[in-house]
Amino acid sequence: MRLSTVILPTRRWAEGGGDRWRRAEDLGFHAAYTYDHLAWRSLRDRAWFGAVPTLAAAAATTRSIGLGTLVASPNFRHPVPFAKELMTLDDLSGGRVTLGLGAGANGFDATALGQSPWSPHERSARFEEFTELLDRLLTEPRVSYDGAFYRAHEAHNLPGCLRPPRLPFAIAATGPRGMRLAARYGQAWVTLGDPRLPDSNAQRFRATITEQVENLDKALAEQGRAARDIERILLTGFSGADPLRSVDAFVDFAGRHVELGFTEIVIHWPVEDSVFETDEKTFERIASEAPAQLADGRGRAPRPPRPAGPDTHGPE
Repeated sequence: MRLSTVILPTRRWAEGGGDRWRRAEDLGFHAAYTYDHLAWRSLRDRAWFGAVPTLAAAAATTRSIGLGTLVASPNFRHPVPFAKELMTLDDLSGGRVTLGLGAGANGFDATALGQSPWSPHERSARFEEFTELLDRLLTEPRVSYDGAFYRAHEAHNLPGCLRPPRLPFAIAATGPRGMRLAARYGQAWVTLGDPRLPDSNAQRFRATITEQVENLDKALAEQGRAARDIERILLTGFSGADPLRSVDAFVDFAGRHVELGFTEIVIHWPVEDSVFETDEKTFERIASEAPAQLADGRGRAPRPPRPAGPDTHGPE
């Protein structure tokens, strides 16, 4: 089981923002991600910096930790310039970037460019085109594309990503349409369960996660892929019991989800006066102690091998 963190871009780099990324590497996290938003919910009126330049700075100040978005969406992105930025991030990091992708939702940055809110159907359709075109832009040297929502004309993306065929996609999905997209294009699948559930309803949270895992396996089979072909990432902090109240609570929580086949669990770096406020000493103890306890056998389950190379890219 891999343990990763989300570092929200809420601090100036010179005032502690950069220190968090270096500390994440020192603590042994597998990866450090950030949200790709213009603003976020209850933090909308607080400092918030852009994901791509933040990740570029993190790539320059770290050596080996994985980096990425969790997640980027079509809300304010166009695949053509975004693919160029991603290829550059991949190069700057030495091939350490994973692209977390999601359909997004209506809210603060969904209408920031002046567009009207999208219907659920349009949002899903846009996400499908967005993902398909990003996949082509990051795997082909020159792309022309004429879709319902996005177009490209001889878009060049040379020299391409360091890892063939492209940097990995981690696709967030909970419903059937998103699961099919994850099964087709994803090297990883991301879920946060069902954020509509009360935080204390751990039993329903597990039932929801279990059903999602089963639906993912069905979607993979339809694409001719095996369950082991895709990593499974659980983003915590939105529903289910609070796993960060102690090391024992986290190990117990993580062990139950490792049994369901999850290969990576992501916890939020503490943010004071927010829904992600956590005791920093407990957070660091979890980062330092929990992976070893899980490796010793608490909730251990076989982990699928890490997808790598063209054969695990999924059907064309």
